Amino acid sequence: MPHSENALVRKLSNFVRLSPDELDCLMELQSKRQNIARSTDVVHEGQTGHDAYILQQGWAYSYKLLPDGGRQVINFSVPGDFMGLRSVLLRTSDHSFASIGDAVVSRFSVKRMISVFSQFPRLGAGVLWAVSRDEAMLVEHLVGVGRRSAIERMAHFFLELGDRLQLVGMASETHFECPLNQYLLADTLGLTAIHVNRVLRQLREQDLITLKQHHVVITDVKGLKELAGYESDYLDQPLPWAKIDD
Repeated sequence: MPHSENALVRKLSNFVRLSPDELDCLMELQSKRQNIARSTDVVHEGQTGHDAYILQQGWAYSYKLLPDGGRQVINFSVPGDFMGLRSVLLRTSDHSFASIGDAVVSRFSVKRMISVFSQFPRLGAGVLWAVSRDEAMLVEHLVGVGRRSAIERMAHFFLELGDRLQLVGMASETHFECPLNQYLLADTLGLTAIHVNRVLRQLREQDLITLKQHHVVITDVKGLKELAGYESDYLDQPLPWAKIDD
């Protein structure tokens, strides 16, 4: 696969101009690929000694289960995202990761990642940027669940998702594929499945967004952003002058 077609390369290249050696290292880090069947836990909460992963194909999500069987979805992973990189430094994983549909991941050990950081510190800075960006999204999700109305929450979620997919070449400003069902959306946004359907209908009736057969169409980007109060600065989307050269 050419470097330019790799999702992680595309993502990190928006932060740092990678040298040929850094590109080769990044591709080698992703060389051990593993097929994951749909709805399969890649890492489960409480697991010890697990490795970290890079999602190559498909979608995944991280979640925690409550004692009563309830589920809180923490975040979604799209191609080019790390999974378990933070928790790999803990003795036990504090949450689970699972595939949504069939997926392909690259697996690597914390020992290998530390070696990469030592050999290629600029690449390490790029990975730190990606992890920091994920942390910023979690903060924003916490604000959404705690303070935004249901329709604002939904609008903000799809705008963020679209921006994330654009970064790796999987979306335009107004169109992208989205394999999430109403139950995953509900467990992400702190709603019931019935409420999710009601909110999606409201967004459609206001001619802002439609979700049909796993395809999202944002019909009014400006109006949706105004409704959500959406500001994408926390995503640190690419700015040409902001890349690290040396």
